[in-house]
Amino acid sequence: MKSSGNSRREFIKKTVTGSAALYASGMFPVLSSKSYKKIIGSNDRVNVCVMGANSRGFAHAENFSRQPNCSVIHICDVDSRVIEKTVAKVQEIGNNKPKGFSDIRKSLEDKDLDAVVIAAPDHWHAPAALMALKAGKNVYVEKPCSHNPHEGEILTQAAIKYGKKVQMGDQRRSWTNIIMAIGELKAGAIGRVYLGKGWYTNTRESIGIGKVASVPEWLNWELWQGPAPRKDFKDNVVHYNWHWFWHWGTGEALNNGTHMVDLLRWGMGLNYPVRVSSNGGRYQFKDDWETPDTQIISLDFPGDASLTWEGRSCNGKPVEGAPVGVVFYGEKGSLMIGSGNEYTVYDLKGKVTKEVKDTVTVNPLNKVGPGDLLDIPHISNFLNAIRTGEKLNADIDSGHKSTLLVQLGNIAQRVGHSLEIDPSNGHILNDNKAMGLWSREYEKGWGMVL
Repeated sequence: MKSSGNSRREFIKKTVTGSAALYASGMFPVLSSKSYKKIIGSNDRVNVCVMGANSRGFAHAENFSRQPNCSVIHICDVDSRVIEKTVAKVQEIGNNKPKGFSDIRKSLEDKDLDAVVIAAPDHWHAPAALMALKAGKNVYVEKPCSHNPHEGEILTQAAIKYGKKVQMGDQRRSWTNIIMAIGELKAGAIGRVYLGKGWYTNTRESIGIGKVASVPEWLNWELWQGPAPRKDFKDNVVHYNWHWFWHWGTGEALNNGTHMVDLLRWGMGLNYPVRVSSNGGRYQFKDDWETPDTQIISLDFPGDASLTWEGRSCNGKPVEGAPVGVVFYGEKGSLMIGSGNEYTVYDLKGKVTKEVKDTVTVNPLNKVGPGDLLDIPHISNFLNAIRTGEKLNADIDSGHKSTLLVQLGNIAQRVGHSLEIDPSNGHILNDNKAMGLWSREYEKGWGMVL
């Protein structure tokens, strides 16, 4: 990102802050993205590439484009239809037409590019992030930050080595009421918290039995596979069902469980466990789906604390009245965070003692995301970290730790027994079979090397 000096930066900061205050008070007219970008000036703008622009990535392209200090200058996707659609949307929102790329490596060659937003399939998250860091770019990587624990460790090291910002898409870390809820926990609102429970429930359909088929003309299957060892194209993998194949995805535990486990780890002040177990399987349908559709992960931590995460992909009955959420249990009561930017505090008998609501409604089952208004604070935090050095709300060290917890649950599930863990670093103890899943094989020439 180009800088034009501290004095100019301070002037811009005051201008934008003042404008925001006037807007909030109703004394300032609503400005378009184009108008804001003229105020900011090109020298103080963060230039972004969005990689993986289908579904969640499309929402990111829209939201980053709307930020006053940001321009989406590249769209990278292996689906030519998605590139065309997303470029058109960004152009409609702002005053620039992004360049389209199928290969992220070509985008990274641009010296004017400041940051990469990664919303490609899970097997691409860490390799693309590492490539971006090596190219001198900042990174916003969707959860999970890695496909396996080894990749997460590499990313934490790479962020330090290359001196760039790496934010994981745990957007709840930037929601005001959630921040307040965590503050209440840490201030002792329900006493010492010793148990946390998280969940995700949905009613997904069968993905059927896939057939080997010709690659569609709009898809670059070679680049879609990227770092993963090569497989034949099947007609039930792209664009979403890859989540349920271990080769590319990480199951519901990392697809949605990462968010809830991160809230629990944050609220309870936990790092690495001493023991992890998982029960469940693919119960609802007999098809190509490999990861569990029903799963309960349990983790025990030093200091007499435990947490669990329950995932039901094919039975959407809510828990505690919400399809997604967490409950913290303490010596004086409990605190629940439901689907949105809200929380409720209960005493030991279950009586509500405090309730904080938000006017923004959330559909936690939406594949695209929670909605523009609740994505913006996390995006703003990332952009401010690049421009002004603001502290990241979900840096890669935190993101890796939360991702690792559910990765350990998946490893326990796959080997069929509980795991003993070194609480100093999260490594699996005395289990060669489990450690065989700590990393993965890569397609030749695509391995992750710092």
